[in-house]
Amino acid sequence: MIFKDDPGAIQGFLEDTSNLKIGRTPGVFFPENPDEVAALLRSAAGEKKRFTVAGNGTGTTGGRIPVGDYVIAMHLLNRIGPVEPVADGTASIRVQAGALLETVQKATEAEGWLYPPDPTEKLCFIGSTIANNSSGARSFKYGPTRNHIRWIRIALPQGAILDIPRGHWFADAGGFFRIGLPDGSSLGFRRPGYSIPDTSKHNAGYFSQPGMDLIDLFIGSEGTLGIILEAELQLIPLPEKVISCLVYFSTTDGLFSFVGKAREGRGGFRPRVLELFDSRSLDLLRTSHPDVPVRTAGGIYIEKETTAAAEEADLEALLNLMESCGAMTDASWVALDRDEQKKLLEFRHDLPVLVNEWLARQDESKISTDMAVPDSRFRDLFDLYRNSCEREEFAFIIFGHIGNAHLHLNILPRNREEFDRAKALYRTLVSETLAMGGTLSAEHGIGKLKSGYLEEMYGRQGIREMARVKKHLDPYLVLNIGNLIPVEYYATEN
Repeated sequence: MIFKDDPGAIQGFLEDTSNLKIGRTPGVFFPENPDEVAALLRSAAGEKKRFTVAGNGTGTTGGRIPVGDYVIAMHLLNRIGPVEPVADGTASIRVQAGALLETVQKATEAEGWLYPPDPTEKLCFIGSTIANNSSGARSFKYGPTRNHIRWIRIALPQGAILDIPRGHWFADAGGFFRIGLPDGSSLGFRRPGYSIPDTSKHNAGYFSQPGMDLIDLFIGSEGTLGIILEAELQLIPLPEKVISCLVYFSTTDGLFSFVGKAREGRGGFRPRVLELFDSRSLDLLRTSHPDVPVRTAGGIYIEKETTAAAEEADLEALLNLMESCGAMTDASWVALDRDEQKKLLEFRHDLPVLVNEWLARQDESKISTDMAVPDSRFRDLFDLYRNSCEREEFAFIIFGHIGNAHLHLNILPRNREEFDRAKALYRTLVSETLAMGGTLSAEHGIGKLKSGYLEEMYGRQGIREMARVKKHLDPYLVLNIGNLIPVEYYATEN
């Protein structure tokens, strides 16, 4: 076990990309194997220690930032096992929690397999992506991380190590779980009784539904119910070829007509990725990519899996779909080989870089959303964001996962007065999105940054039910306190 408490070594663990400035810790533990993680937790209550689990610092909600607690850093638990083919035509791979997503993806693709989850930030830890039920652009076809996890090994807050295979423990008709622990004892508790939103992406609070699998309670629980040590990931055959394209539109109606038809697979064209760039996003990108056409209403980035035999027919189906919606066909960007697709991906990833450069000149932080609505309301969410920001005369961009009715709004304040008004607008947008049946967070989670908004989504009773589950699994409240559940709810009765 490695322990560091000198200021230079711990400074990096007091921050992530949330811009929260609240971090403080007496020191950071670097366990070198799962038993050392469990030992830290077993001693926590007696030594009056609390722990915050640290991923690789790529999170956006302050989840890894300690507020006086010790840190458990997962960096040294990074072993990656071999790919194991399965009889059903898939494969699996076991990895420790500190393995980098990028490393896992490269290792599996080198052997002809695909791990579908694709968060934009590739330097995140696998354990963090499971704790956060991460998603990404390919979630339009493949869903979030939850859909691709077969087994997890977890250190419970009192120090027991528990293997949880999918399909082993289910909530009974009354919503109860009864779990046998390695020492022969058992644990029983009821799942939260609330309903989760009917959105295709959702990552706000504990997952709960009738008859649910226990593994799905821990996936997306943001490390509050246990520390993920290892996981078995499900892999699928690597697609033979991919068509990538950035389709430009001169009208907003044409753009949304294209999105609607592509989501339904009209004409046989079924993409795996559907991403939006609004006109302001393209204006910003044009500052470093002068080939972006002017007077565009927006663009849609798509990916379609294909084969050499089907590629020509798929391209024809795409062209027909574009023409039926009035796309700017001649100006659009089609990428068929790896080099051109890499350039197109670099174009996509330049947007947040340009946003950060813009903000650096303003001395203000952006106000950003991570909300999603039911699939039928994807145009309503876009209109809500655009109309609200135009009314306030903000600088802003809208981009992201339009295929999942999940859009990122970035408000870019030019001064403190605009920042304060943007914060007020954010709260209004939360209320209006929830009124559409939406979710507070579709992919980035709640952490410490957004826990104060969770009550509006679930009500006080819903948060109490999450706190009840947390206290059954973590009775001494030693793990990730302050994440997800507002601290004041731990003072209430079960």
